[in-house]
Amino acid sequence: MRVLRVSHSAVVDAWRERERAIRRRGVDVRLLSARRWDEAGAVVRLEPQMHEQVEGIRTWGSHPALFVYDPCALWRALGERWDMIDIHEEPFALATAEILALRAIRRQRAPYALYTAQNIDKRYPPPFRWFERWALRRASGVSACNADAAAIVRRKGFRGEADVIPLGVDTSHFTPENASADRVNGAAVTVGYAGRLAQHKGVDVLLDAVAGDERLRLRIAGTGPQEADLRARAAAAGLGHRVEFLGSLATPELPAFYRSLDVLAIPSLTTPSWVEQFGRVAVEAMACGVPVVASASGALPDVVGGAGLLVPTDDPDALRDALIRVVDDGALAARLRLAGLERARACDWDAVGERYFVMYRRVLGEGRTGTPETDSAASSSATRPIEVVVVAYGSPEMVRSAIEPVRSLAVTVVDNSSLPAIRQVCEDLGVRYLDPGRNAGFAAGVNYALARRLVPGGDVLLLNPDAVVRPEDVGELQRSLSADAGLASVGPVQVDGDGHEARVGWPFPSPGRVWLEAIGLGRLGAQTGFVIGSVLLLRGEALDQVGGLDERFFLYAEETDWAYRAAGSGWRHAVVPTSFATHLGGAASSDPARRDAHFHASQERYFRKHFGTSGWQVARAGQVVGAGIRSVGFRDRRGRDARRRLGLYLSGPVSVEAAAVRAANEPGPPPSHGSVDAVVEST
Repeated sequence: MRVLRVSHSAVVDAWRERERAIRRRGVDVRLLSARRWDEAGAVVRLEPQMHEQVEGIRTWGSHPALFVYDPCALWRALGERWDMIDIHEEPFALATAEILALRAIRRQRAPYALYTAQNIDKRYPPPFRWFERWALRRASGVSACNADAAAIVRRKGFRGEADVIPLGVDTSHFTPENASADRVNGAAVTVGYAGRLAQHKGVDVLLDAVAGDERLRLRIAGTGPQEADLRARAAAAGLGHRVEFLGSLATPELPAFYRSLDVLAIPSLTTPSWVEQFGRVAVEAMACGVPVVASASGALPDVVGGAGLLVPTDDPDALRDALIRVVDDGALAARLRLAGLERARACDWDAVGERYFVMYRRVLGEGRTGTPETDSAASSSATRPIEVVVVAYGSPEMVRSAIEPVRSLAVTVVDNSSLPAIRQVCEDLGVRYLDPGRNAGFAAGVNYALARRLVPGGDVLLLNPDAVVRPEDVGELQRSLSADAGLASVGPVQVDGDGHEARVGWPFPSPGRVWLEAIGLGRLGAQTGFVIGSVLLLRGEALDQVGGLDERFFLYAEETDWAYRAAGSGWRHAVVPTSFATHLGGAASSDPARRDAHFHASQERYFRKHFGTSGWQVARAGQVVGAGIRSVGFRDRRGRDARRRLGLYLSGPVSVEAAAVRAANEPGPPPSHGSVDAVVEST
């Protein structure tokens, strides 16, 4: 595996341990970094170790989001053959846009991954908003250093599930050797702070906390724009003999600094434009056996929580009490030291390298690069583990009919209606019954089951309550999935209750396709993009990479959205002609008008999510034109349906759906979520 990584922050030698750890797993990693960079107020020059595969290239600009690399160096590197490109820059950054633009011009086809730490959901001005959306929609992977950042990139257009990977620490360098011994109550308490001296870091709050108790001594390691003000503040408060400013410390000096402390304080503030994104100093101190007290800002609760003490932001009294408590309560201090060491081990560079390696393998999809024949041999002919998931809302006898043929498999029924009769059906048939306690829609029901899987890592068969499939047809789906490791999902041929075949493979919706449908050319270029979800087998590996269904789709289009996200990561979807199922289509719903409202509202959400507001408006205009033509051209039921749809799109489908939900004062039962054909054919 050959990987090109680009990271301006890798100018710091200690942070290149990430690449070294990845290389130890047999990956050929070439690294491009800045020749020099202002890191935490100090200029750091790239100093490669002997035989290290890192190239320093010129940069213009000093802000992490507003700089660019020398395009000549990038051009040369992108001209080589790579299996993957890992861009360790934010999706909205100029450098990211530069790399991706050169990648496109170079016709470099290797998939790429991005990095993010941004845990505030900001709406950037153009062109940065455009850069971000463009980068995320085409990315095959994202590494995030905190969970909030991972959730934000998903909302902003990344089609998969971001990997939350911590910033690393060298636990062979940061060790608890000679750490502070148990102290005597009443003795002086040495508190430490390490980091940039800037307003948002809350060091002034820490000074106020120290000022309130004569036992507290403070050692400050770091420089920054607030240093002069902090020195003046300490002097004015009469803290000159209790506060020591050490300046910026080099990485080799930090372990000794941490070991000189009784407790490390991280008093970061929460501001409208910034919250703590990780807190590497917390993990470094924990690795040295030093307890940590931090404010509950940004990602600090995830990094420190359970292994340190958390206090409210901008609260010097709470901070002071926690600092004293940690060192006065010997049992608490001992527990925090042990928990901190365990947390640090989870952030060791070797653990970080393993998580990047796992991400790379998943992005590249082991076994997905060969032909179907070679992939088949590699993937083994053994039966893949499978779990059937049925999301029900009412209609217990229909649920029974769906489950009975497949009861020999692992079956989970999620009952969005919380109906005792459905629970009884599950007990009679010996399958698992789950009650989420509310009807949050089909996607939420599926995700509820995925979070509680009977077969972790196995394939998942989504089965509508109004569909019936035989075990031998499920077996055909499994064999097809095993035979082609590039398939994320497969579905059977479907017939209705009268035996008429229904279309199950559809091209992905797009604004252009809406207009083709509007003018009667919808069959042009209509290759199968996705398979409807009434009976759909999802590959376990694809679920792990792409994640679950998007719960913003209450009904309909959730499988289309999932398939589109999977396709963006290189997966494909197919209909299996040797597998068959019966699907009544809409039989679980008694309100066609409301079903239509839900369907078209989900279409609006899909277009807005994947094509933006402008893309939605283009699609909406196409729907209006198509419905207008049909309302004039047909005088029968098709004309009436077209006039109803015209009104729906003029008013806005999401608005109409919201009004219907308010009028009913409840979400209502989910209809068959896969029946895209009835609507598409009449557009």
